[in-house]
Amino acid sequence: MESLSDSDIMEKVRDGQVEKLAILFERHHVKVFNFFLRLTGSHSLSEDLVQNVFIRILKYRSTYQARGKFVVWMFRIARNVHVDHIRKNNEAFHLDDQYEEPESGEESPVQALEQKQDITLLQKALSQLPLKKREALILSRFQDMKYREIAELLGCKEGTIKANIHRAVKQLGEIYFELQGGVSS
Repeated sequence: MESLSDSDIMEKVRDGQVEKLAILFERHHVKVFNFFLRLTGSHSLSEDLVQNVFIRILKYRSTYQARGKFVVWMFRIARNVHVDHIRKNNEAFHLDDQYEEPESGEESPVQALEQKQDITLLQKALSQLPLKKREALILSRFQDMKYREIAELLGCKEGTIKANIHRAVKQLGEIYFELQGGVSS
């Protein structure tokens, strides 16, 4: 089964071999978790949302068409799960101090503190981006999706995605600079 593509496996799931969904879960649950973690900042919420994605994949398996990449279809479901969660809970998500960063034994305590402060500022800046820009940036930079795939997922042109990601990176830098107090290091 390892040699089969995601689309081939999803077709088997669609055709009734639902146990094959476990293979897709193993291949992709970490990517989906990281996507949600960067959007929400919450480990437990991200775990719940991942479960909801794979439940929906199972529920809506009959709608799967192997025209595009499975990952694009999966992230479309993930976006819908996230939007539904926001609507249901009427929440705004913030990344403030919710990430656990691994300690590095090779840095001095001062360097580690500075790096943690930089990471925290970057997370805060990312959380202040509008949701659509944040999603596109996360999919591009952290999920390694191609602009073409993101455009397919978001239902727009590839050029629009390129421009939006460029603007998102620029805006992220501006927000980060403001959070630093307008002082460059």
